Amino acid sequence: MPLSFEFPSHLTAEAFIVQLGNKTNLQLLSRHDCHRTYYDSFDWRLYSAGISCELTQSKTPSLLALIDLADGCNLVNTELAGVPVFAKDFPDDTWQQHLAPILEMRALLPLCKLNFKSIQLNILNDDQKIVVRLVIEDYEQLTDRLLVYPVKGYDKASEHLIETLISPPFELIPLKQSLLPTALQLNGRKAYDYSSKLNIDLAPELRADIACKYLYSHLLNTIKANEKGVIADLDSEFLHDFRVAVRRTRSGLSQLKGVLPNNISARFSDFFSWLGQITGPTRDLDVHLLNFEHYKKSLPESIREDLNPLHDFLLGTQKKTHQELAKKLRSDKYINTLADWELYLKEPSNKQLTEANAQLNIKELADHRIWKMFNRVLKEGQDITRYSPPEDLHELRKTCKKLRYLLEFFQSLYPEEQIKYLIKNLKNLQEVLGDFQDYSVQESNLRVFSEEMITLNTPANTFMAMGVLIQELDTRKYHARRHFTARFSEFASTQTQQAFATLFATNKPHRKHL
Repeated sequence: MPLSFEFPSHLTAEAFIVQLGNKTNLQLLSRHDCHRTYYDSFDWRLYSAGISCELTQSKTPSLLALIDLADGCNLVNTELAGVPVFAKDFPDDTWQQHLAPILEMRALLPLCKLNFKSIQLNILNDDQKIVVRLVIEDYEQLTDRLLVYPVKGYDKASEHLIETLISPPFELIPLKQSLLPTALQLNGRKAYDYSSKLNIDLAPELRADIACKYLYSHLLNTIKANEKGVIADLDSEFLHDFRVAVRRTRSGLSQLKGVLPNNISARFSDFFSWLGQITGPTRDLDVHLLNFEHYKKSLPESIREDLNPLHDFLLGTQKKTHQELAKKLRSDKYINTLADWELYLKEPSNKQLTEANAQLNIKELADHRIWKMFNRVLKEGQDITRYSPPEDLHELRKTCKKLRYLLEFFQSLYPEEQIKYLIKNLKNLQEVLGDFQDYSVQESNLRVFSEEMITLNTPANTFMAMGVLIQELDTRKYHARRHFTARFSEFASTQTQQAFATLFATNKPHRKHL
């Protein structure tokens, strides 16, 4: 692993070579142009984990490396002509072990680039043997860097050189960090310039209509940020985040009534409902593909490979549905309506308002809507018995999602620890409801896929494997249903009800439209 140093501002690469040549037996090997590209997922997963992924390309073989951002240590490197898109595509198990737990289903995408000249040097001893290797990285916009590669068996030569480098006249500065933060700045990027998390800071006294437009603008930015990734099908999370922002917008328009004009709410509620419908089929297929390895592992080992034709079918069908989706996201309906929505959100709010709830402050509106939705969750959950149809659990799941969105919309209005506690409790209930629904949908879809695959000369063994998988999903659905009662009891505990009442049940405005 090389040791890194930064040149002082007054020292150029050429002056350094001359001065070091006067003190050592220096051998100039080569000079060539280099390009270093930094990679990460769209949502900065490697950066969040303190890792930089760097591809250095030149006339020599390209080198891909993972660098620890804190100390500059090289975690792993390999010669590769290009960067695989997904962690599973790396041929080396070591790379997969580093990347897979962090990236999961996300693609590696280029973040930014640095161009520099690489000057390779050797220091020789009296016997003309190489005792230290050096690489100067000569940048136009940055101070130059020096990489020192000690040679095994010549530790004293390396130690002596380092003492020389950090002393006058060189005065090089030891570095223990990646150039990534500097490269981002030079390329006009900012770390964490995208996050799927909903973190909006609202003032309690802010007028409700202004606050809602601010909220919808934040969600619109998320939709637009993911739009190109959805159309290009870069990875499945672009569509996931796109759909979540769409659902949140729909939920806001349906729950926060009497704030925006009725004609506005009606028009754009229909539009975002349409967006939810056209993105659903592709997302369902994405989920099946993401779960495919889990499907195989859930089967007896002797029949796992029989499931492979299902993967081919899912992949082919996903490509077709994605092409249809991409066409609709390029349509005039999508482009023009989204532009109209953005234009409306940017318009100044009227001073004279006719909407019943528009002049409320956002804290009043949030209190009432959250309290009302919480009580609806309690009632729907308490009405569910062991004999209730699956549709009742599905309706409760949707109501929980509405409550979750409200809590996330307005979390900045309440004490952080208390609101996090309530969201966590709700997540636990949503998890079991989500599992039940997901297993139901996957089981139903697999039955449909079986019918569609009959005409494709699919091997009989594949249908048998799919049958076993359907049974496995049905068993998991059964267990999720059994766990519901205990999970709902935890959520509906006296402690949780008191916490909701304390935060949301006081000072509720008495407006019939709320």
